[in-house]
Amino acid sequence: MGLLFGGGEFLVRGAVGLARRFGVSELVIGLTIVGFATSTPELLVSVKAALKGVPEIAVGNVVGSNIANILLIGGFTALLASRVPLERGIRRELGIMLGASMLLLIASAWGAIPRLAGLALFLLLAFYLAMHFRAARQSHAAGELRRPDMAGAAPAWRSLMVLSAGLAMLAIGADWLVDGASSIARAVGVSEAVIGLTVVALGTSLPELATSIVAAWRGRSEVAVGNVIGSNIFNILGILGVTAMIEPLDIASRFLWFDVPLMLAISILFSAAVVVRNGLGRRSGAIMLAAYLAYTAALFVLPG
Repeated sequence: MGLLFGGGEFLVRGAVGLARRFGVSELVIGLTIVGFATSTPELLVSVKAALKGVPEIAVGNVVGSNIANILLIGGFTALLASRVPLERGIRRELGIMLGASMLLLIASAWGAIPRLAGLALFLLLAFYLAMHFRAARQSHAAGELRRPDMAGAAPAWRSLMVLSAGLAMLAIGADWLVDGASSIARAVGVSEAVIGLTVVALGTSLPELATSIVAAWRGRSEVAVGNVIGSNIFNILGILGVTAMIEPLDIASRFLWFDVPLMLAISILFSAAVVVRNGLGRRSGAIMLAAYLAYTAALFVLPG
């Protein structure tokens, strides 16, 4: 997990360093560059797990990470930031996150994600990115895009080197985490799905956790919340899409009757709270953290 944490940190620093040169808003950086970069551990771990014949870890990693992103990371963000004000565009992003979660529920009912479905998910992600790129171009043409902060940005070559170092660390850490998680499951008699939902999901969510805590602590709540939403979108469309294209994924029945519906319900409640209250407060953060602890404890009690 140390390599995943350190690799994720390097990846985020390099990505943000490059993104600042384009002068995009903090919300867009959180939704795309930071959100996707911090999800790289999930991508590498899920691909490794699928190739090694343990799809339960691959799927559990995504579902567990999405739940952790909202309850654990969102909870810490709300506690540290006191109240997280959000831009109007966040409603559209929340709707996209909910739509992606519904697609995963449909795939769970189907019982598998074949290569063609994986390609469809990946194309949806490409469309999502193209939508943001088009909006950025329109803002730039209208003169709404802020000037790049060249004074505070690192040289491009340095940012690229940090990105490369982060990817290398993540690749090694992902391999070790999958092997270790499988060994733990066999040793204690817990299903690989539960290990994927807990140990692996929490381990691969460390970059998101570190990034959001630092962002919230420094008053960059838009980056923190955008990181959560962007990561959840990328986890479903990007990670499951790419993984299924490489190795078709079988989805265990437990994901249909418990984990994925719970993930969708949590996403709906989170979105409703954000829209109705126009942000999150410390009380909401405390409730979210308590809910995550209860969910984790339930995983080791319920059959599965």
